[in-house]
Amino acid sequence: MSQSYGKTRWKRFALVMVPSVAATAAIGVSLANSALAASFSVSGQQFKVTVADLRGEGFSQFGGVDAEANRTPHPVAISAFDHAKLQNLCQSVVTDLGPLGKWTLVLKAGESTNPDKQVDAQQLLIDLNQLNADAEFKNINIGQDASTLKGSAVKKLQDDGGTLPSGAQGFAQAAEAAHLSNVQQTAWATSAGTFTLPGLKLSINHQDDKNTYECY
Repeated sequence: MSQSYGKTRWKRFALVMVPSVAATAAIGVSLANSALAASFSVSGQQFKVTVADLRGEGFSQFGGVDAEANRTPHPVAISAFDHAKLQNLCQSVVTDLGPLGKWTLVLKAGESTNPDKQVDAQQLLIDLNQLNADAEFKNINIGQDASTLKGSAVKKLQDDGGTLPSGAQGFAQAAEAAHLSNVQQTAWATSAGTFTLPGLKLSINHQDDKNTYECY
């Protein structure tokens, strides 16, 4: 998984992808006013993310397997951004607490249209398995061998002990820049060198048949 590539058991998995990108953020209260190294996963759960607008530089994507001890392996598309700006980020995860019912943790940040007050992510890596968005790419190369990918996000993965698939299993794509709007995605894990999260808001809400607090 993206949280700790040194412990990831990379399998040979060929994933044929259409141009797609996604962004999510691992955020906690300590990240509200500073840029810190961060990683996030939800104990084998998927989490939902929406972003109104994402502008990223140094994008690449390739197939992999999210796998860690005591977790079922999941085929994923691994999206990497050297740098990304995100407007109106929302992340939600539902947890069943047994007799207390289901509760939804919701995190929001970067609601301003001012780029200086939007979420800023460096060396962003996401393990995702579903994405809806309107997307535009600059100088995209589809079908590149993953082992030839460059950029600071890919270098972070390798520095953390991860490997890139190659040959027939190494189908990848890369673009100089990407612009996405109306993003909806589900992901298993994400990590980044740093996140800066202006205007962080966190809430925990009881979820039932009449009330849902998920991002979508």
